[in-house]
Amino acid sequence: MTWTIDKAFDFCYGHRVWSQTLDKSFSMDECLMCRHLHGHQGRIKIFLEATELIDGMVTDFKHLNWFKAWLDATLDHKFILDRNDPLFFDLMQHYCDATGRMDEAKFYEHEEGYWTPRLELLEDLPDALVEKYEGMVVVDFVPTSEKLTVWLLEIVEDRMRPLGVTVRALEFWETPKSHCRVSR
Repeated sequence: MTWTIDKAFDFCYGHRVWSQTLDKSFSMDECLMCRHLHGHQGRIKIFLEATELIDGMVTDFKHLNWFKAWLDATLDHKFILDRNDPLFFDLMQHYCDATGRMDEAKFYEHEEGYWTPRLELLEDLPDALVEKYEGMVVVDFVPTSEKLTVWLLEIVEDRMRPLGVTVRALEFWETPKSHCRVSR
C-alpha cells in the first residue's frame, strides 16, 4: 500500500512574467497581461507519501508548520522578481551596480535560492522607497507557475529529507482556475 497526505497553504504575492509570448490563434488576442506587474491569491498544496506508516501516519501534518512560517515570512504579500527581468533596474535601481545589473553585495542571499535587499543601506531614502524594497524577493528565474512550483518543491524536499518523508508532488495554484503540479 501507498498512503498520500496533502496540506494546503494560502498566500498573496505579486510577480511579472516578462518572457510571456502568445499565439493569437489560441489566445484569441495578443494582450500580454502577465508581462504587467500584477498579483495573485496563491495556494500551495504539498503531497507527502509513504509505503509504511509511523505511529499510524505518513507524518504528522504539524511537520509542515515550518513551511507555513517560511511562506508567511518570505513570500506572503511580497513581489517575486527575476534578477534578469529587463525592468530590474527600474524597480531596484538602488540595488544595482554601474552596469544596471543586480549588485549581489547589496542583498542577503538565502539558502533556499533567493535574495532580499539589505534595507540598512537605505537610511537616507523616503519611507515609500524602503517599503517598496522590503517587499521584494529576487530569484534567478522567470517566476512562472511552473518555475515557482519546482523551486518550492525543492525547498520542501530538502527540509523534509531528515524525517524520511517522500515529497511526492507539489501543486501551485496561481488562481482558483489555474495551477501547476510537479511530481517526482
